[in-house]
Amino acid sequence: MKKSLRKVNYSEVVRHDFGALTPIAQAVTQALVGAGISLTFSNLAIAQSSENEDTTSNTNQNMEEVRVVERQSERYRADQSSLSKLTEGLLDTPQTVKTMSRELLEDRGLNSLNDALRAIPGITLGAGEFAWQGNAPNIRGFSARDDMYLDGMRDFGSYPRDPFNLESLEVMLGPSSILFGRGSTGGAINQVSKRPTLDSITDFSVNLGSDETVRATADISRPASLLGSEAAFRFNILAHQGEIADRDGAEAKRFGFAPSVTFGLESDTQFTLSYMKQTADDRPDYGLPWLNGKPAPVSRQNFYGFDSDFLETDADIFTGHMAHTFSSTLNLDAIARYAHYERDSRITEPLITETIASGASLNDVSIFRNVFLGNSEETLFTTQANVTWETETGNLEHVIAGGIEFTKETSEPTFAFGIGASGTNLLNPNSKMPFTGSTDPRVISDTTGETFALYVLDTIKLNDNWQLTLGGRWDKFETDYNATRFKGPATPFNDGKSEGKETFNQTDKEGSYRAALVYKPTLESSVYLAGSTSFNPSAQSLSLLTSGRGLALGNQLLDPEKNESLEAGVKIDLNEGALSFAGAIFEIIKKNARVPDPDNPGFNTLGGEHQVRGLSLDMNGMISNGLYLTAGYTYLDTEVVKAAPGAAIGAELANAPEHSLSLWFNYQFNDRLDFGIGARHISELLATNKGSGKSVPSYQLVDAMGRFILTDTISIKMNITNLTNEYYFDQSHPWHIVPGPGRTATLALNVIF
Repeated sequence: MKKSLRKVNYSEVVRHDFGALTPIAQAVTQALVGAGISLTFSNLAIAQSSENEDTTSNTNQNMEEVRVVERQSERYRADQSSLSKLTEGLLDTPQTVKTMSRELLEDRGLNSLNDALRAIPGITLGAGEFAWQGNAPNIRGFSARDDMYLDGMRDFGSYPRDPFNLESLEVMLGPSSILFGRGSTGGAINQVSKRPTLDSITDFSVNLGSDETVRATADISRPASLLGSEAAFRFNILAHQGEIADRDGAEAKRFGFAPSVTFGLESDTQFTLSYMKQTADDRPDYGLPWLNGKPAPVSRQNFYGFDSDFLETDADIFTGHMAHTFSSTLNLDAIARYAHYERDSRITEPLITETIASGASLNDVSIFRNVFLGNSEETLFTTQANVTWETETGNLEHVIAGGIEFTKETSEPTFAFGIGASGTNLLNPNSKMPFTGSTDPRVISDTTGETFALYVLDTIKLNDNWQLTLGGRWDKFETDYNATRFKGPATPFNDGKSEGKETFNQTDKEGSYRAALVYKPTLESSVYLAGSTSFNPSAQSLSLLTSGRGLALGNQLLDPEKNESLEAGVKIDLNEGALSFAGAIFEIIKKNARVPDPDNPGFNTLGGEHQVRGLSLDMNGMISNGLYLTAGYTYLDTEVVKAAPGAAIGAELANAPEHSLSLWFNYQFNDRLDFGIGARHISELLATNKGSGKSVPSYQLVDAMGRFILTDTISIKMNITNLTNEYYFDQSHPWHIVPGPGRTATLALNVIF
């Protein structure tokens, strides 16, 4: 089999450029390499060589220097996806894949998954509703709430994810059912966990910020000699508490820890056991009400909930992972996971239910507090085995990835409304009044979903310049939905008359495919054309409820929605492999979108069509010695091509801004000081479609970071987000709109040894 020499050549280039370091850089480099850390703080290894310095060193020292510098060059970029199903490097993968490294997360001070997703062009955040809490991203105009993954396996729970245990974040853009099964219309989000290493790691960080923010993390890894010469353990821990800048009332409290142990490191068989627990006790924020199609013109600080509101979540995730190398051409990757999620909440949504004339005084406008209550318990058991095989047929080289997957998921939520809650004033809300009213349950449901899937991907290398990728996946998704309804008081969205039991059973059998042609004009570039599909079953989120207000059913017994994508792109490695560029044009079509059934009010039918066309540009890596960049731009042209009678044909899709841009530069002035600055821009954002008139204006934000190395083991870092204190809205919903945080400053003390 022919092997790529790009990585080897790149290492040789790095050794040539940075083989000699200043005395300070040498000392720090040796200390950090001994600790198993690749220059987390100020990346001192790229200090310039002294003309009079003695460059003589032994072989081991030279290897350590190359290793550290290599990590620096890849600080904001990645060569390979963590998914074993993607056998080629990202340069030769015919799909847009956006990555955020641990270093980038730390440099930008991104302390939640939502913060990280905000910084990725093409992704917006939904405000969530009722039981659908946690993270509610939209990718390329399509909801990705059910497309969250952890180490390549579905992360089903609705909880606010924190990156304390993440090595990187990967976003696979475009329909990806071939990789993940159901969902992933606009893309999928894969969180990559930290794993044990034979190198020692000791990394502590304490953050103090505005709005009473206190955050502490620890990352410790050690060889575990008592368990064998090739065993190691790793332990990450998190404690976070704080408010949201300029959002009076909103609070976030998170705690987590994640131990893991690996046996057989650097051997043919590796086995990792890991556990992650994350709890949260938040005061949820449903933001401001809409007024005549725009966010109500009130102070950003206005909070319309009750001080006693709460959102409590608890996630427990157990994982076992085995990787075995049979030979240089045959590998097995098997993983099993059990996860248990709990959620308990009472959330207040502000609504203006009266008609307000244009120009009328707002002093006497009343807010109706729409209170949602609920609790839920979800479980997930999933296992998959993937085999990667390199072989030849005649003059053709094949890299085949194939496997099998079985998943069982359960969801048991209870839904209720807080009937009779006191209202408040639009301009002067009172959050301190006690909550009163009925909290009787309205619906208790119980859903079980089982997935069985087979898949195969074959990358065929026709010659040195051309390769063809063909893949298919078959999914069988069975759901068993049962619910009990209770009569209760009427609400503005519910007549209070529904009661009884509901039972629906459905089995969907769907195939997905991917086909791509890649041309490599040079070793450092590729041009590709790819087509792929995905599908969205009615019970994709393990629920048949289509509304958190009327608790209505409308999708039962419908066939899955189906999506097709076509993407053409180019990828280039620049600056001797230290800087990567990717550009693509794409089209995604949902051909049978669910729309209201004109012949059966209250139910949906498959009669719609949504289209998204766009452009994506990304650049990540090292521009020159000491200067790093991550930049991205996404253009979206969205349209409702077909809809129910009376709907707005030609309307744009919600949560799909035409332009989104994100930039981040980091420059190292010397071996003690570095500085980062970034900008984000989002154009006009629609809450539903232009027919409703609900939209928020465009916005642009500026963020900055400064870091100073006090000693070889201690550094301080200051992050300021929304430097200009822009008043903007970044989480939209048809019934409410949530402002983004105001100016936030955080000072971090980092200790590494």
